Amino acid sequence: MKYMMFVCTDSEPDTDPTELPDVEKWVTDNDARGRRITGDRLAPVSAATTVRVRNGELLTTEGPFAETTEVIVGFDLLECADLDEAIEVARAHSMAREGRLELRPLMILSD
Repeated sequence: MKYMMFVCTDSEPDTDPTELPDVEKWVTDNDARGRRITGDRLAPVSAATTVRVRNGELLTTEGPFAETTEVIVGFDLLECADLDEAIEVARAHSMAREGRLELRPLMILSD
């Protein structure tokens, strides 16, 4: 099952003083196991453009969809057996402590 993992900031990061997991090692390990299909960092929120169409008119706005202190800063597309495995994969990511990770299954659209 495929999961999109949104990597987000959080205004209340973990205060545990132990060393954070190495995100580069996380990437390497999950790539090697075939659990991470792709992923990357995103440009800053200031580079975002919001696109809408209302009554046939194209409306673009500089900036993100929502005003918030927590923002999506990256993503990873995961291939896991189930949600439990996806949670374990996310748990080992450094942003599980520094920020937050949102897991969302991809919808399978039938023909």
